[in-house]
Amino acid sequence: MPQRNARRIAADIVEPVKFVDEARVFVAAGKGGDGAIAFLREKYRPFGGPAGGDGGRGGDVIFEVNEGLATLLDFKYNPRLVARDGEAGRGKQQYGHAGGDLVVRVPPGTLVFDEESGDLLADLVMPGARAIVAHGGMGGKGNMHFTSSTRRAPRIATPGGPAEQRWVKIELRLVAEAGLVGLPNAGKSTLLAAVSRARPKIAAYPFTTLKPQLGVAQVHGEEFVIADLPGLIEGASEGVGLGHRFLGHVERCAVILHLVDGTAEDVVGHWRTIRRELEAYGNGLTDKPEIIGLNKADAVPPEELAKKRQKLKRASKRRVLVLSGATGKGVGEAMATLYAVIKDERDKAAAPKTEEAYSP
Repeated sequence: MPQRNARRIAADIVEPVKFVDEARVFVAAGKGGDGAIAFLREKYRPFGGPAGGDGGRGGDVIFEVNEGLATLLDFKYNPRLVARDGEAGRGKQQYGHAGGDLVVRVPPGTLVFDEESGDLLADLVMPGARAIVAHGGMGGKGNMHFTSSTRRAPRIATPGGPAEQRWVKIELRLVAEAGLVGLPNAGKSTLLAAVSRARPKIAAYPFTTLKPQLGVAQVHGEEFVIADLPGLIEGASEGVGLGHRFLGHVERCAVILHLVDGTAEDVVGHWRTIRRELEAYGNGLTDKPEIIGLNKADAVPPEELAKKRQKLKRASKRRVLVLSGATGKGVGEAMATLYAVIKDERDKAAAPKTEEAYSP
């Protein structure tokens, strides 16, 4: 019995972390502390006057990127994020303490939206990047600020300012430069394992990939991040299978590698199925550069493979690469083609923006 319990505990320890890429959270900053009404009363200062201090500022709710995180799971168990209120001012011109900021760690690629308006509040990508999601209220003024030549003993102070509070929707968009899409069993996981140190689950049945997987590929000494997305099927936009919500992770990608199973009878139909789902999802995915890879070349006779490649090229009006993730055939060419597109995007992003010349 003790051994059985030990095995069960060990299994619980090594259970993989659940991948969560969406969350709904209530954020509330701290209210500002009220200003104080007080007068200085000391033995040797009979005319000390007003001495009410200011209230402290309320704390902000701040999201900060931590590269050690890869999921929004924590928000499922902590859906309320509340910063501290500022302290009220005190006598003898003492200011109240400011409320401490609440710093919330999020993974790279986090998007924060205001749930009511839909406005994007933050797009956090780089490690250490910060964004204030809810601002704390300003501290109120004490009565020491309201003296004048005609008002020597004011009994006026202002209350602390209100704090921002809102419901926000948090979404995770993986920071990958290339995305793998295709029907289930198109060989995406096998290819990812072949070009990187990622170890996705590989099996001879559909939907072995249940969450996006990241890997780092290398071409000519240069690295780029590639994402393997769970397989789409026809009707995914309507919720069939795993749906198409994982396509959100392709939005940041510079290029898409569309893998088509070379052993399929209708390779053109397979390609068109995924294209329809990309169009149904929208958000500019069909406008991204698309490279088509006819995969599993090792399992198809050369004559049949050539015919399928020609059909796919004619239907897509795109270049079609032939490769095999299992044997490595054509994989280097595919990665080099991906990197060429990625390098162009990197160069564009790094190029200084020139201001347009002014012409009266």
